[in-house]
Amino acid sequence: MSGPTPDTAQARAPIENKDQLIAYFVDGFKPKSEWRIGTEHEKFPFLKDTLGPVPYEGKSSIRALLEGLRDSYGWEGVYEGEHIIALSDPNSLANISLEPGGQFELSGAPLETVGETCVEVSEHLKQVRTIGDKLGIGFLGLGASPVWTRAETPVMPKGRYKIMAPYMDKVGTMGRDMMFRTCTVQVNLDYGDEADMVKKLRTSIALQPLATALFANSPFLEGKPNGYQSFRSHVWTDTDNARAGMTPFVFEDGMSIERYVEFALDVPMYFAMRDGKYLNTAGESFRKFMDGKLPQLPGEKPNMKDWADHLTTIFPEVRLKKYLEMRGADSGLQDKLCALPAFWVGLLYDQSSLDAAYDLIKPSTEAQRQSMRDEVAVKGLHAQFMGRTLLDLGREVLKIARAGLDARSMSESTFLNVLDDEVARDKTKAQELLDLYNNVWGQDIAPVFKAAAY
Repeated sequence: MSGPTPDTAQARAPIENKDQLIAYFVDGFKPKSEWRIGTEHEKFPFLKDTLGPVPYEGKSSIRALLEGLRDSYGWEGVYEGEHIIALSDPNSLANISLEPGGQFELSGAPLETVGETCVEVSEHLKQVRTIGDKLGIGFLGLGASPVWTRAETPVMPKGRYKIMAPYMDKVGTMGRDMMFRTCTVQVNLDYGDEADMVKKLRTSIALQPLATALFANSPFLEGKPNGYQSFRSHVWTDTDNARAGMTPFVFEDGMSIERYVEFALDVPMYFAMRDGKYLNTAGESFRKFMDGKLPQLPGEKPNMKDWADHLTTIFPEVRLKKYLEMRGADSGLQDKLCALPAFWVGLLYDQSSLDAAYDLIKPSTEAQRQSMRDEVAVKGLHAQFMGRTLLDLGREVLKIARAGLDARSMSESTFLNVLDDEVARDKTKAQELLDLYNNVWGQDIAPVFKAAAY
C-alpha cells in the first residue's frame, strides 16, 4: 500500500483545479471486500563486532545489504544516480527503502489478513538476517537508536534528505533526531467512502496515543536512559508542528476530504522532482505552485505526482492518503510488528467495533486529546484521557479490537495476546528494558543489542 509514486503521463499532467486534488483521495474509495492491510516497519542495522552504526559504503554496509538482498532474493534495485537506495518486489507492491540514518524499512504489500502480513514480516526478517549474518550486521527492533550520537550516525545518499535536514533546523529542535535516530512501525488501512474515512480518521487519531503507550520502546539514547518510554513520540512534539500532531480540525463539524486538502495545501513544501532530481522548494507554498508562482519553477503548475509526493511530507499522527496511515507506534520485535495491524484492523475494519471505539472517543475535547498526547511519551500507560488512565482505556479498547478480529473469522485475534499481556502486567516494553538496564545489566547498555535484536 506504499511505495514510489508512479511516474506516468497521467501523473505528469498539470493540475488545473482543487477538484483534482480531492479526486485523488476519492480514487482511494474501496468496497469492504477490497480492503487490505499494509504493514511497514523500520529497524536499525548495527555492526555486530563494534555495535556501531552501519555505513552506506564498504564491505559491511547498507549498499552491501541492498545488493545482497537483490542478488539472492529477486528484488529489483532502485537507484538515485549511482547509488542503490531501495529495492522493489517485481511481483507485488512491497519495497525496501532507507531512512536518513540507514534505518532499513520494509513497506509491505497490501494483504488480506493480519496472518499474511505477519508471514511477510517473518520472511523479510529471515532474508535480512541471512544477508546480514554474512556481512556481520545485525538489526535492532527499537523506537530510538540507543547509543549513537547524531554525529556518529551515517547519512544516506538520498536527495530529499539533503533538503529536509537543514530545513528541520529552522522549524523545530528535534527534526534531525526524528530523521536519524528513530524507527516506527505503522499499518495502512483502507476506507470505503468519505464518511467512513472521517469516522476512521477521528477514531484513530484520538486513540493514537494509546498505541504509542502500548508500543513504547525507546527509553535509551546515547548509552543511558533518556527519561521517556517513547523518545520517538517525544521528538515529534518539536520536529515541525506545521506538518505533525493531532490535527484538531479533523474533529470539527463538516470535516471532509476537501478540508484535508486545504490543510495539505498550507503545509510547506520540501521539494519537487524534475528529471529524476530533487529541486529544493523547502518552505514554499503548494498553493503558489497551483497558481504557477513557485519561484523555483516559474510559470509551471504542479502535476499529480507532485501532489502525491507532497502528501508524503505531511506527518500527522494519522496521515490521509488513498488510505490511512497509523503513525503512532515505536518499532519493536516481531510480535509487536504483527500486533499493530491486528490492533487497528480489529478496531477499524468491523463496523460494530468501529462504532464502539468511536463512541468512546466522541465526547473527548481537543484539550483532552492533546493532553494525552503530551503525557504519553513519559507516562506511557499511565497517561490520562478523559479522567482515566490509558491502562484502563487499553483494557476496554483491546476487548473491542479482539471482538472486531473475531468477527472477521480469520484467526487473527491471537496477535493481540502480547498487548493483553502488557496491559495485564502494567508494563510496557520500555519499562521492561529499563528494569533490565538498572538491574540485570548493571546499567550497561551493550546487552540491549541482544535483547532487542531480531
